[in-house]
Amino acid sequence: MTVSSRPAASLDRPEPGGSANVNAKPHADGDSDGVPMPRRLAAVAAILGAIVLVVLDGAIANVALPHIAQRLSASPADTVWVVTAYQLVVVMFLLPAAALGERLGYRRVFVSGVALFTAASALCAMAPSLAWLVAGRCLQGLGSAAVMPLGLALLRFTYPKRLLGQAIAYNALAVAAASAAGPAVGAAILSVASWPWLFAVNLPVGLLVLLAARSLPATPGTRRAIDPWSVLLNAAMFACFVMGGDRVIAEPLQGGVLLAVAVACLVMLVRRELPRAAPLIPLDLLRSPPFRMSIVASVCCFTGQMASYVALPFYMHHVLGLGVLETGLLMTPWPLAVMATAPLAGKLADRVSTARLCAIGGGALAAGLTLCALWPVQADPRPALVAFTVLAGAGFGLFQTPNNRNMLLSAPKDRSGAAGGAQGMARLTGQTMGSLLMGLLFSALPAASASHVGLGVAAGFALAAGLISLMRGETQRS
Repeated sequence: MTVSSRPAASLDRPEPGGSANVNAKPHADGDSDGVPMPRRLAAVAAILGAIVLVVLDGAIANVALPHIAQRLSASPADTVWVVTAYQLVVVMFLLPAAALGERLGYRRVFVSGVALFTAASALCAMAPSLAWLVAGRCLQGLGSAAVMPLGLALLRFTYPKRLLGQAIAYNALAVAAASAAGPAVGAAILSVASWPWLFAVNLPVGLLVLLAARSLPATPGTRRAIDPWSVLLNAAMFACFVMGGDRVIAEPLQGGVLLAVAVACLVMLVRRELPRAAPLIPLDLLRSPPFRMSIVASVCCFTGQMASYVALPFYMHHVLGLGVLETGLLMTPWPLAVMATAPLAGKLADRVSTARLCAIGGGALAAGLTLCALWPVQADPRPALVAFTVLAGAGFGLFQTPNNRNMLLSAPKDRSGAAGGAQGMARLTGQTMGSLLMGLLFSALPAASASHVGLGVAAGFALAAGLISLMRGETQRS
């Protein structure tokens, strides 16, 4: 399969005249007017509700780990698997779930993912032991792996093309809101109930999402075969990559071996999938310069985001001498700024050059992080930090929505699932790289120095994301 034959510039720029052509007819590639109102509202509620469900559940579990360890008589190290198992299964099966959605239909696999996640939540709530809970979290991860990429793909079938930027903005808004609210929601539940209720609250939400999912657009599958050996290689590659990156600092030999195995699995997987028209790893989409550059820019942006998320708390604690509560409050403006910026970015992405928007967003993120690192600490730095984290969060929100829009529209419509899976993998890869970079810095430098350098490194990756986006714009205009 080849990428769409439409001129690449049409993905990045609006119709002549400076605004989206509202009366334009559907393109020949199959883009339609989406789902009519008011059914569209129910479909969007199902998609965003499922996204909030899986993101929120991933965030609130962290808060409960000490409580779970005490109640289940488990060690803290073993209890961390409650979080690790979920994240690991998501990253291992994100691309296979996207391929299964293309084969069987996005709606069918998406709804199955929500149903599996909801049922697994019941198993977690009833877990009598840590092993049972970790198994339930693995099943939750499988359901989440289907929801994340296919929710983005379904937005393309739910909204008309001229409003797709807004739809992706709503998705970014839902993710940011769930991420920001996760710790607070978890703490609120634990203040009035025991840890099983962290998972039991998913049941009514999951049932409501399944009811609303009846309004999702029908998406027939391609019936393309999926190679089980490729699925195994893909799972082994990402499992070794994540575990190797996590252990390479504390146990260099073991971590290095795991990373080498990940590279070997990648080579074998690429050789196996390269001749296929629709490979499991979207090699066909990566041949398109706009898609490829959007993926690279996304990896850079998420690397900078995660590195700064790790560096900022240490900077506030070791350099500024702030307490845990104050540090948490000063970190809050970032996701709030993303929430405020995402809707505006969605509207702008449907009207002006996405390459310029991404460049501005990457530049703003880099500027905010640089100012955090360089601002003098003699006076009270807290008001300035609020302003700088707002600038960084606004830049992140301004980058992500137009970049994801370009990424999705750079793929043919029947490869929307693969595009959504690639977007998820870019995010997870960048976040893993950011964590690994900060681990290396903390192992080589004192915490105060490492946090300063980490903010500078994060700013560099954010600036790189913006510059790559500018290069993409030049490529699409040529």
